[in-house]
Amino acid sequence: MTDRTYPQAERRKRTNLTVREDVMAEAKALGLNASRAAEAGIEAAIREEKGRRWLEENREAIKAYNERLERDGPLLGTPAWALPDEPSEA
Repeated sequence: MTDRTYPQAERRKRTNLTVREDVMAEAKALGLNASRAAEAGIEAAIREEKGRRWLEENREAIKAYNERLERDGPLLGTPAWALPDEPSEA
């Protein structure tokens, strides 16, 4: 028994994947669960693609916000922690 914990899915689906032989051989030699590794990789690809699509869908709004910020500054002014340090008198 391993001490790894994986999120429990309500259902799993059998799927055939094509994977390079050397990759599968190394995974097997290392005792990796290829199904879980593939699932983790697919989840990472999903997160990345959703992020890319969100940026694309919101590109104009982000551009407009950045232009307004450049033109008018922050709505509440610059926070004190972001102000430049005043030179100290010696």
